Amino acid sequence: MAPAAEDQRQPGLLFAGQARQTSGMRLHGVLVLTALTLLLGACRHDADQPAGARLRLAVVPKGTAHEFWRSIHAGALQAAKALDVDIEWQGPQPEGDREAQIKLVENFTNSRVSGIVLAPIDETALQRAVAEAARAGVPTVVIDSGLKGDAHVGFVATDNRQGGVLAAARLGELLGGKGDVIVLRFQEGSASTMAREAGFLDTLKARFAGIHVVSDNQYGSDLDKAQATADSLLLAHPQVAGVFCPNESTTHGMLRALEASGKAGKVKFVGFDASSSLLQGLERHRIDGLVVQDPVAMGRLGVELMVQHLRHQPVQRQVSTALVLATPDNREQPAVRALLHPDLSLLDK
Repeated sequence: MAPAAEDQRQPGLLFAGQARQTSGMRLHGVLVLTALTLLLGACRHDADQPAGARLRLAVVPKGTAHEFWRSIHAGALQAAKALDVDIEWQGPQPEGDREAQIKLVENFTNSRVSGIVLAPIDETALQRAVAEAARAGVPTVVIDSGLKGDAHVGFVATDNRQGGVLAAARLGELLGGKGDVIVLRFQEGSASTMAREAGFLDTLKARFAGIHVVSDNQYGSDLDKAQATADSLLLAHPQVAGVFCPNESTTHGMLRALEASGKAGKVKFVGFDASSSLLQGLERHRIDGLVVQDPVAMGRLGVELMVQHLRHQPVQRQVSTALVLATPDNREQPAVRALLHPDLSLLDK
């Protein structure tokens, strides 16, 4: 996604300019009064909070169980501590439940939080809730996964398509440019994983003509579903030479399926994200590559961006976070190790 132009418009200042144009004419006065009413409605949230009141932010991930989301939580807590604001951390149960996440956004809007930091499950389904929050004076910063529309004030994420490109290059080289490959997708509507899948498939097609993708239309939206789907795929394609999974839950589910089938370490395997189970797989050469993000930075930057917006400071519309390919050979390199072993100590306090 190309970065959008930075938008520093301030509705309050715009209205002041409009008001100065009044000259006592009744019609003009009515128009100004109407504009004032609309602006007060849009900004009533600010009026509810006294000047200098402590900021209270909601941070809403796609889920809470996986290490990736725990890392985002740790980053959000880092920023909250440094900036002296409060955060409320709550995600849908189970992970990937669109309706549950929409309800959370609506509830936080109604409870008058200062702002929402959101990792949207679906790039379309969350549009309306975020737009309604904006109309109620509750701004949203989007992290991790994109959201259509322009109701949110900023976006912090990995270059997800590039992550898919890195994964394809790694798997293609491991296979020597030939063989059958399976892609186990995460969930329809998830912008981050869809971009990774597209980057992976497009790169294979462009660079490795001898690789045949035998399945790329199966999904595993949580760990159990991912493992069950992976079991079926491995059974249906016994000749498979390589697999790719675009997030933590699909990667973990595929790892379990490969181990259960006796194919772990034999089928070349590139996944996404890091957890203790996936690191074990990497160390034992059961996983040949993990595209690793920096979720701690993502959570921290999401909160920082929101606080900047609420404190009327300049806001960068789009911020990119780090991305590396971890392998069994480079996993102890400092830059790679730092992302494989994030500091989660704040979660225990």
